[in-house]
Amino acid sequence: MSTVADPDALFASLCSEVGFCLHEKGQKRVLEALPKGLDAAMRAVLAAEGVDEPNAPGDLKKAVRDCIKAHLQPGA
Repeated sequence: MSTVADPDALFASLCSEVGFCLHEKGQKRVLEALPKGLDAAMRAVLAAEGVDEPNAPGDLKKAVRDCIKAHLQPGA
């Protein structure tokens, strides 16, 4: 089960690094998706931004996944 050490830092990074500044409801969906894995959390970010995940560029999906991964607690 994956958990984020500091959710505020995660969402600040998603906003500044990837350009996805999620509203509170979107943030909640991402945190709820995290236990299902990085891909589920990435899909939740894209859905919150209105991005069609199957048609999203691979580099965008990788950037979102990498940003989330950087904020996971070690050993979680």
